[in-house]
Amino acid sequence: MKFGVYNAILHDRSLPEAIEVIAKLGLTGIELNSGGFLPAVHIPTFDDILSSDDARDDFLGLFEGTGVEIAGLNCNGNPLHPDPTIGSKQAEDVRRSIRLANRLGEHRVVTMSGLPAAEPGGSRPNWIVNAWSSGALDVLDYQWTVAEEFWREIDREARDLDVKVALELHPQNLVFNPAGIRELVERTGATNIGVELDASHLFWQWMDPVAVVQDLGPLVFHAAAKDVRINTSAAVYGVLDNRFRRLGPDEQRTNLGGDEWANEWPKDAAWDFVALGRGHDAVYWSTWLAALYVVDPDMLVNIEHEDVSLGRIEGLEIAAAVLLDAARRAGIGPSE
Repeated sequence: MKFGVYNAILHDRSLPEAIEVIAKLGLTGIELNSGGFLPAVHIPTFDDILSSDDARDDFLGLFEGTGVEIAGLNCNGNPLHPDPTIGSKQAEDVRRSIRLANRLGEHRVVTMSGLPAAEPGGSRPNWIVNAWSSGALDVLDYQWTVAEEFWREIDREARDLDVKVALELHPQNLVFNPAGIRELVERTGATNIGVELDASHLFWQWMDPVAVVQDLGPLVFHAAAKDVRINTSAAVYGVLDNRFRRLGPDEQRTNLGGDEWANEWPKDAAWDFVALGRGHDAVYWSTWLAALYVVDPDMLVNIEHEDVSLGRIEGLEIAAAVLLDAARRAGIGPSE
């Protein structure tokens, strides 16, 4: 297996500096953001790489002798967003990322399934969490029609370029659990669309990431090592805690495309993203790695750091120590 870091947390420094941080952690991979919600900060020559062998070789040369390799591309976003200023751009980011992966000799692109509006002409995505009414199923029928057309075409493009697209099972997306990815694959006949197994979003939905890996098997293409802690306030607010606050233009905030922005996390939240080991110990993570190893001994497993109580490097150091400890406990060494 190969262990690395998703680079968004290191966007505050140059690519060579980010590579140096990862190497010092004892890890060997960097998953590069290539669009979507976040810009491709560490791929400034993106367009040139797509058309120029020299630009491609120069970019790959940045990794030579570092002990760190590219471990997938990531363009998480909403390619099905009904606002074309968001959806069309982020859909094109998926296509461009697939082409870039092929140019770089990579075979994994991570993204999200996306979420359309509830009906034709709608301007906002609509997430059906619990389809208890016939009206909700009508919405899903429409959304699956939109998704099916888009992802059938993406699967064809990915297959032609020997790339596999790994969808994160993430809220506010049509595909957020194993049933969703199975339905997408069945509807499209996809061969090159599967899952990025990010354990964190499974934890807060009260799924067991180990059981999900075992259930999905070869549909798991890629993995993200991120932990969740369920807090005592979940007893009152439940895991669908929705007490988010809108951030104003005078506050530091992250743009998600167009005029959409990330909101402030609830105070005393029902659950929080935490560094590996702060929600589940190394013994648990060793069972997760063992399950992934059965699916693919060369699985790419990358740390995603979103623990706001820890600094950028501090969080990565804690997570890397737990991940490598878990690998030792599972008897899994890094792939050459």
